[in-house]
Amino acid sequence: MDSQKSTYYRISRYTLFLIIFVAVISGIVTVSFASYAFRKEKLKELKSTGDLFINCIKDEYKKDGTVITDDILAFQRNIKELHGFMLNVYDKEGKCLISETEKSSSLDKKFMKIIDDDVYLHLNTAVISSNEPYLLYGSKILLKDGVSQPSAAYVLVYGDVDDIDIFSLKIALIYVIVASVGVFSAYLIIRNKIRKYSEYENEFHEICEKYAKGDFSEKITTDKPEMLRDIAEHINSLAADVETSEETSKTFIANVSHELRTPMTTIGGFVDGILDGTIKKSKQTEYLVLVSKEIQRLRMLISSMLNMTKFESGTLTPNFRETNLTDLVIQIVLMFEKKIEDKHLQLEELDSSRLMAVVDADLMQQVIYNLVENAVKFVNDGGTLSFTFEKKDGICTVGVRNTGEGLKNSEIQQVFDRFYKTDSSRGKDTTGLGLGLSISRKIVHLHNGNIVVKSVYGQYTEFQIQIPEDPRQNTVSKK
Repeated sequence: MDSQKSTYYRISRYTLFLIIFVAVISGIVTVSFASYAFRKEKLKELKSTGDLFINCIKDEYKKDGTVITDDILAFQRNIKELHGFMLNVYDKEGKCLISETEKSSSLDKKFMKIIDDDVYLHLNTAVISSNEPYLLYGSKILLKDGVSQPSAAYVLVYGDVDDIDIFSLKIALIYVIVASVGVFSAYLIIRNKIRKYSEYENEFHEICEKYAKGDFSEKITTDKPEMLRDIAEHINSLAADVETSEETSKTFIANVSHELRTPMTTIGGFVDGILDGTIKKSKQTEYLVLVSKEIQRLRMLISSMLNMTKFESGTLTPNFRETNLTDLVIQIVLMFEKKIEDKHLQLEELDSSRLMAVVDADLMQQVIYNLVENAVKFVNDGGTLSFTFEKKDGICTVGVRNTGEGLKNSEIQQVFDRFYKTDSSRGKDTTGLGLGLSISRKIVHLHNGNIVVKSVYGQYTEFQIQIPEDPRQNTVSKK
């Protein structure tokens, strides 16, 4: 994937643009504020010098009766040399008495009115020169000599703005250098980060493309920072689940095909044998019984798959009616008569008194069928199948127990999971779907009961169905 198409690349451009924008605005504010502070300080210095000059003028006038004295002129020259400030003095008519230039114009009348009311301390472009700005301090003073009436005079102190311009230029230059270094450093950091994150994004993109095509051979590395690590772990987990689900689905479809094909082949063979006369009439009833059992097996298989679909959609509703559970178990056992004889099994407790309960007979038949089928499948040759029928405190218990290898503790925890098969069952049950016990538990839960397993490894396995006598009224805690 092109790095410029990366989400991180676009974000980096916006981020860098924002940093530059903020740097420019900050620079303008910084330089403006620094220049303002420096100008304010210069104006303060200008006023301080002007006030000192005014005091000198007052003292000289009081002593000599004039403002044009050697001391005043010397002071004027010293101020210019030390501070670069220029001083002008005007009489009450605005005529220049002391000036930095040989020829100086009279003081503007409008400006005289301004400083009649208060001192003037600002940047000015009109009073001294209209071509360039000056820092200007203007003040009206009263001169007293102790003899004549006080006389008004105007004192102007001004200085050029070159220092301010130079200071502003220096500040701007320093800020540009610092900001450029900062922006460039930010660019390098962002570029490295974006390059790294873009590599992560490319990896996500490439591997997710493979996942979309059903290739789960590669996993996303989890050595990612912060949230990316969690995302990688979640995607890997999801991919593993999908991969497992696909493998399970393939196995499920293969097993279903085999399970459906086996009874169909048996039924077809027996029916064809009866129709073409291969099977004698004296044997036809016997073979029709086998056909009936295969049809029942086929019906059970199809019911299991349909019920699982209904369970998943939540549309399965039991049809409760009073049922003889003992007879139901006996009917199921008879369906496995041939397999029981082939494995030389002993049956115990089938002659118990009848146990009545309100159940959905078809669903409960499916549960018992699954339990008996597992018991017959995994019982040892010459072993024992025993059954339990009990009613206590309104709870009916039906147990199916077989001798044999039994279950490990780790297997007991997973035996009711959908599609789960124990290690030992994988060799003995090559066609089973792994749905029987999962469906059985769901059906028992619909009856407000529970199904439990007890096993001692190497000795026996027993499954017990525990349901209320009438599930419509009572509830058993589910395990």
